[in-house]
Amino acid sequence: MKIFVETERLILREVMPEDVDGFFALDSDPEVVKYFKNQLMTEKGQAEKLINYVRKQYVDNGIGRWAIIEKGTNEFVGWTGLKYVTDSVNNRTNFYDIGYRLLRKHWGKGYATETAVASLEYGFNQMNIDEIFSGVHVDNAASNRIIAKIGMNCMGSFDYFDSPHFWYSLKKEDWLKNKNKNH
Repeated sequence: MKIFVETERLILREVMPEDVDGFFALDSDPEVVKYFKNQLMTEKGQAEKLINYVRKQYVDNGIGRWAIIEKGTNEFVGWTGLKYVTDSVNNRTNFYDIGYRLLRKHWGKGYATETAVASLEYGFNQMNIDEIFSGVHVDNAASNRIIAKIGMNCMGSFDYFDSPHFWYSLKKEDWLKNKNKNH
C-alpha cells in the first residue's frame, strides 16, 4: 500500500479493496452525495466497482483519488486528491481535477481543506502539473468555500449532468505566488 502524503492529522494513501465498507458508507449517504444524486449507492458491489475504477487510474494515469485515514484512530474518513479527467467536462479534456468526499461524521473538522491543500502541493511539486481544475455544484456552499479558501479562482459556470456548477482553476505560478506571499 502506497502512502502519497501525510498531514498533521491524516494519511492519504492509495485506495485499497478493503476500503469497500468506507466507500459504500460514503456514497450510500444521501446527504454526502446530495449534489451527485446519480452516485447514490444501493449495494456494496457498486463500491467495489468504484474502487477498481480508481485503482485502474493509478495504472493508466499515474494518479487517482486517495483514501483519507485518520492517524489517531486509523479510521476511513473519505477520499481526496487528484484525478486525471479524459472525458469532456466544460469543453475540456485531459486535465487534472481536485476533489474530496468525506463521511458526514467528519464534516466540519477541516479535513477537506487539509487534504485539498496537500493534494495541490503534491500535484504542483511532485507531479509538476501546470494547472488544476475543479467543478463544484453552485449550491454546495461548503465545497465552494473550501475551493476558494485553497486559492482556486472561479472562472465561470457550466452545466454538469444537468446541474449548474462553478468552474475553478489554479495555475502553479499563481499558487507559488500566493504561497510565497503567505510565508
